[in-house]
Amino acid sequence: MKAGIGRRLWALAAGVPLVFAAAACGGGSGGTDAAAGGGGGPCTPAPSGQKVTLSFSSWVPGIDKTVAVWNKQHPNIQVNFKAVPGGGSGTYQTYSNQLKAGNADDLGQIEFDTLPAFRLQGGLVNVGSCPGVAEAKSKFLDWTWNQVSFGEPGAVYAIPQDTGPTAMFYRKDLFAKVNLQPPKTWDEYYTTAQKIKAAGGFVTNFDPAGGSFLAAMTWQAGGSWFKANADGWTVDMTGGKSAQVANYWQKLLSEKLVTTYPGFTDQYYKALDSDKVWTVISASWATKLIETGATKTAGKWSVVQMPQWNAGEKAAGNVGGSTTVVFKGSKHPAEAAEFALWLNTDPQALTMDAKLGGLYPATMKGPQQVPALSQPSPFYSGENIWSQFATASQGVPAGWMWGPTMVQTYADLSNGLGLAVQGQGTILQALASAQQKTIDAMESQGLQVQGQG
Repeated sequence: MKAGIGRRLWALAAGVPLVFAAAACGGGSGGTDAAAGGGGGPCTPAPSGQKVTLSFSSWVPGIDKTVAVWNKQHPNIQVNFKAVPGGGSGTYQTYSNQLKAGNADDLGQIEFDTLPAFRLQGGLVNVGSCPGVAEAKSKFLDWTWNQVSFGEPGAVYAIPQDTGPTAMFYRKDLFAKVNLQPPKTWDEYYTTAQKIKAAGGFVTNFDPAGGSFLAAMTWQAGGSWFKANADGWTVDMTGGKSAQVANYWQKLLSEKLVTTYPGFTDQYYKALDSDKVWTVISASWATKLIETGATKTAGKWSVVQMPQWNAGEKAAGNVGGSTTVVFKGSKHPAEAAEFALWLNTDPQALTMDAKLGGLYPATMKGPQQVPALSQPSPFYSGENIWSQFATASQGVPAGWMWGPTMVQTYADLSNGLGLAVQGQGTILQALASAQQKTIDAMESQGLQVQGQG
């Protein structure tokens, strides 16, 4: 979102309820600046010596140990941690219900693509004026800060936590066997796919429920499904870059150059283990999934930058990633923001969450920042694959914007993609159907929307 238009745009939606895929959740309105949680005053820390207790929930494995380090180092600001299931597994619904009831935790974890929904609900504190927040901007990747500011000057509705920069995993041994080099452009990738098929394999897998994958591919191409201005929202999931990406993957699908297993399932891992699938286009978090799911391929993989639309470019997409938010109603937004900053910038905290929780930090501008992400990986041919993701993270375009009903958008898109892989429609038709249903859902919330494409 462009600077200067965000505040007016979000004002259009004040009091609008939050909607998820299968059910509507009650909304909530009211102020969302730091004062909203601080009794009407600025984001001022508690008096010196006063003890503060905060509540924080997250689904990151091992993050309780990181919180314990904070508590040991900060005796006057104690954090009570609560483990919760992943956001889409009920936690977002719980957050929304708690906000409506006025009993939300001080802090919680929300993924980038769901953040706009909670912003619309009026459930997030703008911590931009809290001590240290504005100064921390330079520590984070530019595109992640854009995701949490919504284009509002000085606004910060969350502290970026982790990201999912995309790269290409490829079977180094299989490529060498048939004298193939990793493709550097999407045109080369298509040609490579034909050669792999001739050798009895498939270039990659296209997940029938891969809405987030399609979003990442469009993001890498420089497109965006949502735009916002002072007059409302524009939804364009079928024009320009979206159509380019959809038609490309439709060609691979129609020519049976890809498998269509549900992603990261036993079927999928079996295809990897049996040398059926030769490349994986995915995010940094997939490294562990492949390592633990396709154990027979240990030492046979390598990681390079994903193919580009134009030779010489260095763009990447992003799949996943999350933030730490301060919820409306927190009585201590300054201390909550202080903890969120520490959690997502302190070297010890970053190292622990990378090792224990598999997080790829939103501050990751180079692998040297986190020693755990600077080591060679035996599973990946003894290479330091994290340097590839560090490069990719800096190539993610800053212009992508998420819509306010992404869970529903993904569900509708997955339905269409499921039909497309069965030959009952196309990827572009799936996008068109999801676009119309997204527009309908947004308009039902009172938002001003127009579709393009």
